[in-house]
Amino acid sequence: MPGQQRADARRNYTRILSVAEEAVAAHGANASLEQIARTAGVGSATVRRHFPTRHALLRAVSQERIAALVARAHDLAAEPDSRRALLEWLDDVVSYCVSARGLAAALAYDVPDPVHGNSCAATLEEAATPLLTRAADTGAVPPDVTVTDLITLIVGITMATERHADPAAAATRLFHLAVAGLSR
Repeated sequence: MPGQQRADARRNYTRILSVAEEAVAAHGANASLEQIARTAGVGSATVRRHFPTRHALLRAVSQERIAALVARAHDLAAEPDSRRALLEWLDDVVSYCVSARGLAAALAYDVPDPVHGNSCAATLEEAATPLLTRAADTGAVPPDVTVTDLITLIVGITMATERHADPAAAATRLFHLAVAGLSR
């Protein structure tokens, strides 16, 4: 845990994480761990000490953005229009997935063991459930729609548009098409 480390270890952790965020944004979730280590000015063993697996590094990279999405969901809970609140939050999730190239797959719900499964997806599901429940209670969305459905839809759209000339515009357009189709 970074807070319990020596000062140089904390600096290394922070530097590795900063470099990893840039590398993932530029090269996606398959960014080279060796290149991250070189750019951060540390050895690959130092990267692995802090992040024993690629998944651990990707989870750390996404943690701050996931926390922002959770806070946004809490803020939107006070929005009077339940449909608008849910859609604004989902737009934020689309934006996050597009900006974090390759991390959309990290939100996928194909993990067979929910206890040790995808903590990012579980955190988002917990944050979005009140928004979705309220939207369903007011008839803004069908009652059988789940957060898993919505996140899976976003992940699929984001993954399908990653290689477009303008992935953000393509993902947003497709998501809005899906919403329009669901809303009629």
